[in-house]
Amino acid sequence: MRAVLDACVLFPTLTRGLLLDAAAAGVFTPLWSPRIAFEWTHAAGRETPAAEVAAEAAMLAARWPGAEVALPDGLEATLSLPDPDDIHVLAAAIAGEAQAIVTFNMRDFPGRTLARHGVTPWHPDSFLLEALREAEAPMLDALRARLSGLRDGDSPRALLKRARLPRFAKAAEPLL
Repeated sequence: MRAVLDACVLFPTLTRGLLLDAAAAGVFTPLWSPRIAFEWTHAAGRETPAAEVAAEAAMLAARWPGAEVALPDGLEATLSLPDPDDIHVLAAAIAGEAQAIVTFNMRDFPGRTLARHGVTPWHPDSFLLEALREAEAPMLDALRARLSGLRDGDSPRALLKRARLPRFAKAAEPLL
């Protein structure tokens, strides 16, 4: 499956990391547009030094060289969504021949509208839950590694719930 990762799931760091762990496990091929990349790096730059954000963006580009999707001229003008500022995400999905858009902003990506283009909206919680089912061992290994550096006395479930991934947290906790 090919999936566009919206800027809101590329930042915060934990969600981006978990989604890209799923991609590394072969669950899906990640896609984003130059504008999506700009949006997440701009948001991350408010909390993280610019050099760190630039290094992370360069690492992602090197790890997934085919992930960045160029949008054909005029495509966005033919599309409609409740929030016009999100049309570029749907355009990236169409241009990248993606089957999914992974986003926290489910209301901005109505299923019926996306279905006309062969695209399904996925909340990252549901998407990661499915990734856990498809690639349990590599997902759990990656999750253990990610959470080991983040624990400040909180349980893995608490950290994941704070990241707005409650169902994934519930499913993963007994396996950790």
